[in-house]
Amino acid sequence: MNQVARAGVGVERDVFMRTLLRELATSLESVIGLQEASGYISLVGQSVGLQLNDTYTRALRLDTLNREQVAEVMVDFKQRIGGGFHIIEQDEEKIVLGSHSCPFGEQVKGRESMCMLTSNMFGTVAARNLGYARVDLEETIARGSSGCRVVVHLVPQPEDPEGDPSAAGREYFDDSALTGRVPAPGPVTE
Repeated sequence: MNQVARAGVGVERDVFMRTLLRELATSLESVIGLQEASGYISLVGQSVGLQLNDTYTRALRLDTLNREQVAEVMVDFKQRIGGGFHIIEQDEEKIVLGSHSCPFGEQVKGRESMCMLTSNMFGTVAARNLGYARVDLEETIARGSSGCRVVVHLVPQPEDPEGDPSAAGREYFDDSALTGRVPAPGPVTE
């Protein structure tokens, strides 16, 4: 074995992929701004959300998931990719999730646009199965919190003309009647 191969470089696929995503988010945020970067990353999150939904519903041999299953899918997926998500609470109106670790590790700090992957994956899966979701990223590691707190609202709230912060978040709707239940191309798993 040569000297280069024995060097303690610490480069492997997972670290490389997290670094690659961070640098992509950094480039987008610096060239087009945080809002627009979040929009582009949201498209990726939605596509992955559709693929996740298809993967889990096929594996469970179900056409749709109920609220409890939606919450379990969110947690299971995040845990599989290294995010320590857990359910804080859930009822007919919301699913509240927490985490003290991000799948992107330290690479997510200062890159809020990367959180759109979580928002869109959770929102897409919830809306596809339950008809509607509004995802509020109340606390995120990317914004400097020690953990994440994500609230997935399952019931639409009336518009608040005074901008009530309780109505914050991104809304997602089940568009399967328009697009069919076929996910975006490409598998989620290897």
